[in-house]
Amino acid sequence: MLTKLTRTRVYLAGICSLIVTVGVARFSYSLLLPIMQDGAGLTELGGGWLATTNFMGYMAGVLLASNLHNLNIKYNLHRVYLLLSIVTSAAMVMTTDVVAWAVLRFFAGVCASGGFIIASGLILKWLVKNQHRAELGIHFAGAGISIIAASVLVEVMLTLSADWQQQWLALAVMAAVFAVPAWLWIPHPLVDGQDANTTKDNPPSRVFTTLMMLAYFCAGYGYAVSSTFIVDIVERTEGLEGQGTLAFLLIGFAATPATLVWDRIARRVGYLHALLAAYILQVVGIILPAMNDSLPAVLLSALLFGGTFIACVSLVLTMAGKFFPSNPARFMGVMTLAYGAAQIIAPVFTGYLTEALGSYNLGLYLSAGVMLLGIVFLLGLVRLERRTG
Repeated sequence: MLTKLTRTRVYLAGICSLIVTVGVARFSYSLLLPIMQDGAGLTELGGGWLATTNFMGYMAGVLLASNLHNLNIKYNLHRVYLLLSIVTSAAMVMTTDVVAWAVLRFFAGVCASGGFIIASGLILKWLVKNQHRAELGIHFAGAGISIIAASVLVEVMLTLSADWQQQWLALAVMAAVFAVPAWLWIPHPLVDGQDANTTKDNPPSRVFTTLMMLAYFCAGYGYAVSSTFIVDIVERTEGLEGQGTLAFLLIGFAATPATLVWDRIARRVGYLHALLAAYILQVVGIILPAMNDSLPAVLLSALLFGGTFIACVSLVLTMAGKFFPSNPARFMGVMTLAYGAAQIIAPVFTGYLTEALGSYNLGLYLSAGVMLLGIVFLLGLVRLERRTG
């Protein structure tokens, strides 16, 4: 018997899906990176490679999702990803081999596409078909909530003197709990009238799409560096030892309401202008730890990064629903491939720089420079929109 879906249940399912497939399968690694370096002998370069394989998995998941046109298969694949997120987290405790870890992180990355792409597309399609506002702000608040949930759990386990293996097992248990509502309430594409396709697509021009992909690539680079290494950056800073989890927790607190705030901003000034503002603020957040290693500067950096990175994702993927209401995953997939390509490059390159120089500073400046290039592409989009509008 099918449970009747409501807007609240659908959004709750999306949030829980992100906690499982993104919070545990993706973000928890950033929290455990310094713990694994201390307890399992993981190096900075090894840490960068594990992050890169995770992003490679994410990109593979996006490729799969964007090339699947059967919505029923996507729905079932999302359920597989919920289960796989739990399994890959629990399996991390079974080895200390970096290659085995890389394989697990790859499949965990594949799972992350389930929350960001498949669940987002199913929810957006359900909202459109049921005459709700086609915005993903509430859904993507789940990314911030997932960071908070993972940060609190890791901190609680640290107070209990848990080692890195116990941490991974605790995260797997948390994923199993949140997988239940995600399993039950993510909307099936062939119920609630979703199989009726009466919406008309309004695709952007090829120039618009190309510029947006380039801009989103830059956002992916900035996101990958800060999200992967922020905890380790804080832990390696003299006088800030033990504050890494706090910084990551602040990212989650800032990210949770950010998508809703940026949705409102986008309604007032337009999506491209909202994106432009988010990019500028994110540049400041990225370079702050390199310019000033005091605790207030690092915490402000975390707040700025948390308040902007998920907004970039949410705004771009909401635009996908406006361009292709009949199949939002089409544009989502194209954009996320660009985002994912940057995520593959950024962590391992930053890991090399950090191991060679003994500092994250150059990596952070480079990341901010790439984001500045993204701002240039966005300005081109704004100009293009004015000409065609």
